[in-house]
Formats: sequence, structure tokens, C-alpha cells
Amino acid sequence: MKYNHLAIIGLSATMALTPLGRANADGGDIAGGILGGIIGGVIVNEANKNRQPRKVYRAAPTGPSVSSATRAENRDIQTSLNYFGFPAGTPDGVLGRRSRSAVSQYQAHMGYPATGQLSLYEKDFLISSYHRAIAGGAATHQQIATNPMGPRGLLLTYRDQAVGGTGYATQPPVLTMQPQPAAPVIETPETIEAAAPLAGGLPTFLGKTGGQSLASHCNTVSLLTNTNGGFTTLAALSDPNIALNEQFCLARTYAIAQGEDLVANVQGVTGDEIARQCEGFGPAMKDHVAALSLKSRDEVLAGVSGFVLSTGMSPQQLAGTAKICLSVGYRTDNMDVAIGSALLLTALGEQVYGELMGHHLSQGFGATARSDLAASWYDMSLGALERGQPAVFAPGQPERTALIRAASSAVQGGTAGTMTAPVQPVSTLPTFSIQN
Repeated sequence: MKYNHLAIIGLSATMALTPLGRANADGGDIAGGILGGIIGGVIVNEANKNRQPRKVYRAAPTGPSVSSATRAENRDIQTSLNYFGFPAGTPDGVLGRRSRSAVSQYQAHMGYPATGQLSLYEKDFLISSYHRAIAGGAATHQQIATNPMGPRGLLLTYRDQAVGGTGYATQPPVLTMQPQPAAPVIETPETIEAAAPLAGGLPTFLGKTGGQSLASHCNTVSLLTNTNGGFTTLAALSDPNIALNEQFCLARTYAIAQGEDLVANVQGVTGDEIARQCEGFGPAMKDHVAALSLKSRDEVLAGVSGFVLSTGMSPQQLAGTAKICLSVGYRTDNMDVAIGSALLLTALGEQVYGELMGHHLSQGFGATARSDLAASWYDMSLGALERGQPAVFAPGQPERTALIRAASSAVQGGTAGTMTAPVQPVSTLPTFSIQN
């Protein structure tokens, strides 16, 4: 009995010195389905994961337990961050405080929300850019040597090339941003494609985006913001046009990130398939997008509300579809898809998305530049925020509402343009359902 008592005491002491692991379960009850003839699958967040046992060590733990595959991927992230000039420390496969700080620097540099947590797109772009740079050999070194931003400039160059940009990253930024009329795009007989005639027999030679790229524009805005030492503040507001462009591109970034978070959890379908479905959604909303440049806010929303009723979809399903397609529209530079999705969300009661229509009308992307029409969209979205509707874009900026209100008020009074988007018939609408 004495020996048993001593054994029990020894065992208790051993257990007291042994750290126990704690398994965290990712919770979430967001689920949804992609309904329709092409895409099948469900948007889900895993809930109540099975607890995984951990080995018990007598030595003090050095960090959370991660799989070898995750650790290897984390090392790739750290190596890539270090290469492009965002110091993440020794690539040990553990994303600690220093690595998260480097991630935030990378995100801020690219114009993404500086959360310290990489989205799937941000991670894939970072790692693939690193491998591309390494594979470039001497050519990469030459690019770095001639780029005023060094290795960091490569990331902007690669992103600009991916969206069909013009190599802005190797050029000095323009420090003023005054609205200018869009110049017509003149194409040679060798490169021009057959132009489909519009209603009345008028051809179009500007393509789907009217000769403008919002993605390239936002890349330039990002460079300008970095050059000026950060985003314009309310106290330092001197050029309202610059402030609105910064907030426009920031909202675009948040919209892309929100949709990518949903798409990352879609099972049984690829991102390209979802993008194709959303691209087909553009013609379904094109007449409402065209009306944005011509009619009052209330008239536009009345038309969109009628469209909502004609779909036969529940508001929840339609909102899920719109958030995914909003992300796709901005990521692929398809303004019909992006604006159409934002209109749907606004008509469904999420009035904070009205800010996007204000930006598009104010800056003339995907719509005629109409600062007079933009004012009512800004007022509606900012009023919704002031009434307590949750912020969707940059919720960590406490003065953002006041900044946009001041900047938009300063640029009001514009006149209607002369170019309007052609109205096309409604086509098939994809369905992305999100269940809470």
C-alpha cells in the first residue's frame, strides 16, 4: 500500500508537469448552395471539427501544432515575404507576430485590407509571384534594378500584367488626379475586331469596359497613396477627388476579399466556373446598370426591385449570389457584373453598398461621370452607416464616413456625359445561396 501511494504521488507530479494541448474548433454556420443547371455545390464553413489528439511532451511547447504540409506552406509564405522585402524572419513554418506584421505590410502595399491574415487569393498570388521571380533569373534582377520600388515593385508589375495593365509599376506615380474625359481608343485594321452593332446600327469600338480598367486605375491609386504617406485623412483633406478614389479602391478591395472568402468554401466547382456564371449575369443587369447614368436613385432601385421579384429567388439566395459576383466583377474588371451586383445588394436592403454606385458615378467607371447623381447614392449609404447598419468596407476607419461625406460634397455639381451603356436583354442569372 505504501508503494502504491508513492506511485500515485509520482504519477500526479508527472501529470502536473505535462502541458496539455487544446484543440480549437473552427465554428461557423454559414452554408449555402449553388443552384442552377451548371454549378452544383454548397458554400459551407466547417463546424465542430473533431478534436485531434496531440502528443504530450515534458518540455515546454514552442508553438501550436501544425501539420507538415501547413508548415511547409507557411515556410513558402515566409520565404516569399522576405524575398519581396517584407521581413518575416527565419522561415520556420510558424506564422508568429513578425510574420503577421510582414503579411500586413504586404497587404497594405498591394492595397488589400491589412488584416495580417492572408486570403486564398493573396496567398496564391504571393507564392506564385515568388516562384515566377526566381524562375526569371537575370531578367528578374534587371527588373528589380530598374524598378524604383525594388523587389516590391515586382508584385505590382505582376499584378498589373495579370489584369492587362500598362506596366505602371516601373513609372513614377502621378501626384494629381483630376477628372479627365476618356480618350477614344483607336485601333488599326489589323487589330480591330468586328464590332457588334448596337441598337440603331451604331457600332462600338471601346470593348466591354469602355476603354477603362478599374484594376489598373486602383493600382495607380495605390502607388499614389504610398507616395503620399498613407490614405488621406479628414484633417488633411485637400483634394477630394484623391480621397474618393482611395476610398473607392479600398471598398473594391474589401468586396473582392469578401467574395473570395465565400468562393474558397465552395465545394465541387472551380473558381473559373463560378466566374463564368457571374460573367453571364452581366447582361441580366446591364439595362439597370445603364439606367444608373440616366435616372435618379429611386427610379433605378425601383427597376432593380422589379428584377428581384422576377427572379423567384429568396432575398438570402440573391444576396449570396450578388456578393460572390460583386467580387468576381471587380476581380475580372467587368463593371456590368460589379455594378449590377452592388445594385442588387442595395435593393435588397443593404444600403451601405450604395456607396459603390456613388463612386462609379463620381469617377466614371462603368457609368457616365455624374457627380450630381452620385450625391444621392452617397447620402443613402452614409446615412445607413450613421443609423447603425454594419460597415462592410474598411470598418476599422472611424472617420471614413465623415471623410466620404466631405469629399463627395466638394465634388458635386458635375454634368451628364454623352456616352451611355447599351441596353441588352436579361439573360440567365446564377444562384449562390448563403444560409445563416
